[in-house]
Amino acid sequence: MHNDALKTLVIDALEELKAKDIATLDVSRLISVTDLMMVASGTSSRHVSALANNVVERAKQEGVKPLGVEGKNGADWVLVDLGNVVVHVMMPETRQLYDLERLWSDLPSDLDEMQRSGSQG
Repeated sequence: MHNDALKTLVIDALEELKAKDIATLDVSRLISVTDLMMVASGTSSRHVSALANNVVERAKQEGVKPLGVEGKNGADWVLVDLGNVVVHVMMPETRQLYDLERLWSDLPSDLDEMQRSGSQG
């Protein structure tokens, strides 16, 4: 499934169950293991778990098999790995503590490093 279609699928699955503050981070220039990270908040551990489960179920319905799901036991932070899109569903306090949006936006990409050093790619 194309990244845009997968992103739309994830957003739809999260919005269906009223996820809060959905953010999409394009990390394709920063790392090679995924292209997009999506972050959303739930209002309780049960809500976080339900949001992640809905993403997994909707992906499966569209023929996308998740590569892994981590954190379902505690449900403060559940990660759903869909390959080109990795989804983080978190409690607001956990999201604030780890601040993934700032972390990933502050990391320089290889392209940025080459441009600063004057190298040609």
